[in-house]
Amino acid sequence: MSLKGPIISIEDDPDDQFMIEHTIRKLGVANPIRFFGNGQEALDYLESTTEQPFLMLCDINMPIMNGIELRQRINQSEYLSRKAIPFVYLTTTASEESVNAAYAAMVQGFYEKAPSASAFQDQLKLIIDYWQNCLHPNRYIHFV
Repeated sequence: MSLKGPIISIEDDPDDQFMIEHTIRKLGVANPIRFFGNGQEALDYLESTTEQPFLMLCDINMPIMNGIELRQRINQSEYLSRKAIPFVYLTTTASEESVNAAYAAMVQGFYEKAPSASAFQDQLKLIIDYWQNCLHPNRYIHFV
């Protein structure tokens, strides 16, 4: 994790992408934001980039590769596991089954998207503040 690294958002809905970016900017967070429409696009990026992302926010239901499959593939990769990028689900799919599957895949957080803009802003602020203040083994390590 790099405090200045990009925030990765894996979200297939353009309206939700807009809302995420707008809210993060409104919070004054300067980190670049990288959007991917499905887990496979995000995985391809993560396997090829030298960037050390700050945080990943991931939806669950997406085409090609869903959020649970993405997390499982990250866990299976020695390179990506070692990066230890904080991985948080931010989704409308908050069933007992999806929460259990997420934590079985060793996710660091699971949030159901808040129903209003102000509640969503509070939710993202909480997530970002937590990871900005959390001590992390890769905080100062840069991977190549």
